[in-house]
Order: sequence, then C-alpha cells, then structure tokens
Amino acid sequence: MWKSGILAALLILSLVLSACGQDKDKDSGKAANQKEFHYAMSGLYKPFNFKDDGKLKGFDVEIGEALAKKMGMKPVAVTNPWETLIQGLQAKKFDAIIGSMTITEERLKSVNFTEPYYRSGAQIFVAENNNDITGPGDLKGKKIGVVKASTYKELALKNTDKANIVEYDSDITALMDLPTGRLDAVITDQMVGLPIIKEGAIKIKDVGEPMTHDDQGIAVRKDDHEMLKQLNKALDEIIKDGTYEEIGKKWFGRNILGE
Repeated sequence: MWKSGILAALLILSLVLSACGQDKDKDSGKAANQKEFHYAMSGLYKPFNFKDDGKLKGFDVEIGEALAKKMGMKPVAVTNPWETLIQGLQAKKFDAIIGSMTITEERLKSVNFTEPYYRSGAQIFVAENNNDITGPGDLKGKKIGVVKASTYKELALKNTDKANIVEYDSDITALMDLPTGRLDAVITDQMVGLPIIKEGAIKIKDVGEPMTHDDQGIAVRKDDHEMLKQLNKALDEIIKDGTYEEIGKKWFGRNILGE
C-alpha cells in the first residue's frame, strides 16, 4: 500500500517539475523572441551620444533604453553618419532616430517626429561670479564671444555693437575665456554649456531664458504610424514616472525638457 503511495507521489512530483520546466522554456523563448527596437544616432555628440571604450553611452542612449522598456522591446542602439541618418531610417536600417535631431519643416517632409524629447536654444553664459549680466538687456557694450559663421553672431549683433563681438573656432574655447575676463558673455547652444556647468570644468553659469527655442524629436518613417504612437505613449510614461528627469539630471544636472 505504502509503495503505491510513494509511486503516486513521485508521479505527481514529476508532472509538477515537467510543467515548471515547460513554463521556464516558454519564458526563455519569450525573451529570445522579444522584438528589438533599433534606434540610431551619430555617436559623436557627447554627452548625448558617444562611444566610451567601444560602448555607446549618453542621454540619447539611455532615453532609448527607457522607451524600449516601456514598449516591451529590447533596445539596440546603433550609429550611422549624421548626414545619412534620415536615408538610413527610410531604408529601414533602424526603427527610429534618437540623435538630438531638431524638428524642422524641411525634415518633416521626409520623416515624422514624436513630441519633443528635449528642448534647447541659444543661451547666454557668463563667468560664475558675474552678477552684472542677467539677460539680453545687459549685453549692450559687453564683449561677447560667438562661434564663427553661426546664428549666434546675429543674436549678438541685436544686443551689442559689432566691435564688441569676438569670433571663435570653438564654443569651448570661447567659454574658457569667460573666467579669465577676456569675455563678458558667450552666446551658444544651451546644451553645450550645461554639461560643462555640471562637471565644473569651467566656472560658468547660464543666465536668463534661452534666446531661441529648438525642439528635438525622435524621427520615425512617414508610414510607421504604429511606432510613432508607441513612442509618444512611452515618452509620456517616462516623463510622468520620473525616469526622464532622472536621466536628465544624470547627464545635465537638470531636466532638459523645458516647457
């Protein structure tokens, strides 16, 4: 009698273990068959996207990872030359471009964009101890640094005389001249200066509101309406649950979505 009981117990245990094994195999298969989300960038725009020891890192990379997680997909970040990103998207080499691409009317002819995933614009930067300049109204008669052949020179000309404008080959070189007193202010892209402020490498600060506004969006193919819908939904979710702000603070010391 007791032998038949043991045999019955062993049979039940065998069935349970077999079922567990099947469930595990199903889970493994599900993970292996998880749809991949391929998103592209240049890989040359630190701190948004860059390579460190051969691995892609940066704000854009982590935003893509967070969006993929919300969509239940496996993130796969890839690089493509900046000038061919849109052509690569149209050729279906990847599903989207998360590469700090400004939304413009011209680009909207070729691709669709999600809601902005960050905002930037022309910003005034001054030395950390400069309290005389708080906005564009204080630039008259001040020495202002700008990058050669940039739109920032035009903004500077609206606020000071041509003789007070100093042109540079590099934004970084111009910003380095602020603490020395060679310049009173620098006008450049907000996202050029914010990482420098966070790192503390150059003692500068941003003052006033951005003088211009640019919306950066995630580009998808014109006919990929489902991907656009999924990305907008996932973007809204990571903004609401705090994931977006956490990533922004990691790379810039603040939320860079703006208003």
